[in-house]
Amino acid sequence: MLFVDPVATPLVRWTAMWTRITPNQVTWSALVLGLGAAACFAAGGSGGSGGWGWLVLGAVLYHFSFVLDCMDGKLARLTGTGSLFGEWLDFVFDRVRILVCAVALMGGQYARTGQPVYLWLALAVVFLDMLRYVDALQSARIRDGMRKQLLARLTEARQLDDEPRAAFMEELLRRYPEAGGDAAGQEPPGRGTAGGRPASLAGRVRALLQRHRIRVHLISGIEFQMGVFIVAPLAGAVVPVTIASGALLLLFELVVVRRLLMATRDFARRIDSFGSGSGSGPGPGPGSGTTPAMGAGLDAEITAGTDADDGAAAGPRAATAV
Repeated sequence: MLFVDPVATPLVRWTAMWTRITPNQVTWSALVLGLGAAACFAAGGSGGSGGWGWLVLGAVLYHFSFVLDCMDGKLARLTGTGSLFGEWLDFVFDRVRILVCAVALMGGQYARTGQPVYLWLALAVVFLDMLRYVDALQSARIRDGMRKQLLARLTEARQLDDEPRAAFMEELLRRYPEAGGDAAGQEPPGRGTAGGRPASLAGRVRALLQRHRIRVHLISGIEFQMGVFIVAPLAGAVVPVTIASGALLLLFELVVVRRLLMATRDFARRIDSFGSGSGSGPGPGPGSGTTPAMGAGLDAEITAGTDADDGAAAGPRAATAV
């Protein structure tokens, strides 16, 4: 986000204050620029001395399209004009832009060189983009299910006047109010902190980077798109940069799946340890030894969230506000 937010955030404020542009209009504009980038990518495969120039122009247009794509959700939240249709429009147009640009870029290079590797790369880019969205949407569904289980256990404990268990559930819900979302990589409040600040040096560095919108994880969909459609054309190295970006994204998704697996296993074990809620036996209170383990499991699951600003986990317009 280092090359996007410094441009997108001031533009969002200016747009909200001085224009009547709606978030959906911004989404449409992002699509138009994305299609323009695709046309340039296709022209870059025509051969001749101007081929690289077309790729550079396509990369520039894609970057501005990406800036607009990061603006629509921010503008919707800032002006209170968001809508469910806007979320759908943003999601569909993102997929259309990536599909068209991938076909144009790789197809153009295939037409120029005749090397089938570009056809395989086009398929790989589209597949990885869909994979990360399916992964993120399913992870969000699981996080929501975990939260619903906590709420159900809390309600049950209150009905049975089981104060220790109720207090424990309330503590978890306070520490993880949404059980995911934009908290990827953050230290949960109340653990590893001193005076509301992370106690460790690594935690303080992480918090500083996140305040400046610099991602601290490996690579997600945002970095993947920038690698394939901006860095690769600018560098004139479409094949190696695309392969590297795809491999890093796939590695990141595997890490997400592993963390989610560990978190769900830990969550199920801890929930089962609460018993049926019959009230028999002492419940695990807020100060019991079970709290850190349960917190660690939820923290690991939270870290599995991906693409907060790209809207993968919580909806295209549910990213961090301006």
